Amino acid sequence: MTSNDVLSMYENIAGLTNQMVVAARSSDWDGLNTLENQCASAASTAMTGSVPALAGTSRMRKIDLLKQILANDREIRTITEPWMTQLASVMPASRAHM
Repeated sequence: MTSNDVLSMYENIAGLTNQMVVAARSSDWDGLNTLENQCASAASTAMTGSVPALAGTSRMRKIDLLKQILANDREIRTITEPWMTQLASVMPASRAHM
């Protein structure tokens, strides 16, 4: 994997997380789930440890992309966590009526 491949991978993940924010904001849960799966697949390479270290401007670009990815993740959680809490509180009540 070259430095260009590494940056391309992180740019792809950043783009997917941007789309995930849009899906979360519009309550498109199916779309969010699809994008989440795509993001996990794209990130699987980074998890294998086969990503080379970067230096100089490439390293700075990678750091900027990681900051963007983390900011997107934070925004997605801000949107989805209240919904998940609400869903969790409804689920036990639904089971009691079955």
